Amino acid sequence: MTALVIAEHDNASLKSSTAHAVTAAAQCGGEVHILVVGQSCGAVAVAAAQLAGVAKVLVADAVYFADGLAENVAAQVLAIAKDYSHILAPATAYGKNIAPRVAAKLDVGQISEITKVDAPDTFERPIYAGNAIATVQSIDPIKVITVRTTGFDAAASGGNAAIEALPVVPDCGKSAFVSREVAKSDRPELTAAKIIVSGGRGMGSGENFKILEPLADKLNAAMGASRAAVDAGYVPNDWQVGQTGKIVAPQLYIAVGISGAIQHLAGMKDSKTIVAINKDAEAPIFAVADYGIVGDLFEIVPQLVDAL
Repeated sequence: MTALVIAEHDNASLKSSTAHAVTAAAQCGGEVHILVVGQSCGAVAVAAAQLAGVAKVLVADAVYFADGLAENVAAQVLAIAKDYSHILAPATAYGKNIAPRVAAKLDVGQISEITKVDAPDTFERPIYAGNAIATVQSIDPIKVITVRTTGFDAAASGGNAAIEALPVVPDCGKSAFVSREVAKSDRPELTAAKIIVSGGRGMGSGENFKILEPLADKLNAAMGASRAAVDAGYVPNDWQVGQTGKIVAPQLYIAVGISGAIQHLAGMKDSKTIVAINKDAEAPIFAVADYGIVGDLFEIVPQLVDAL
């Protein structure tokens, strides 16, 4: 058995999500190969080769791979799919765009957002907003899988895999890159941050979210929000943590004014340490919190900043 991991990258650097997918692939048994599809992505290939447990890095380099269009990347995956028992991608927007196309073309059932590998053909994945775990066994000859990165530790560095160039597939011409609007921030990226400070409906307004900024600055933390806060227009969509937002598992998650609906908990309950600040002592967030403070966030947060 050999597993193939589809690397997520920006042509300059390898995304950390790939390292988590490599760990899952290694647990499937056999060798692990990484496929890097892009343009002028040599630095990415070198970074992938340094991940522990990787036997080979395959590189497909062409100008029409530059923007990671799913149709072209999926075609490149399909060109070598027959050589693999497992094809894995991170359960990010990138991976979720490619893996279903590969599964459909191979006529196999995709196994989505796994959090554990029980056996080479058996996997666990959360359902019902994480309130239950489904154990899924696949009899497909090639298993196409997306990996929830919070379920697996990132593969360590220290590897020295061989790097091999692949014959590239032609441009399928089905889609074209138009433009990209990137949200710029001096703070860490939400899904990669080790510390996250999140606000909820209890913040009351977008203006009040500024009270969290000194706390995030002190901790070098990313800022997040519940869906209620996003839907109310307090903060942008890309801050949303939860079942319909971003799935995170930082070392420290501070939930301020968040009641703890199951949809939000599904996105952050794997955090190593959870601190909740809420004036409602019965708020569901306290059921998953390691530390809870019942009180007025507008008094407690400034005190916390002063103490830090």
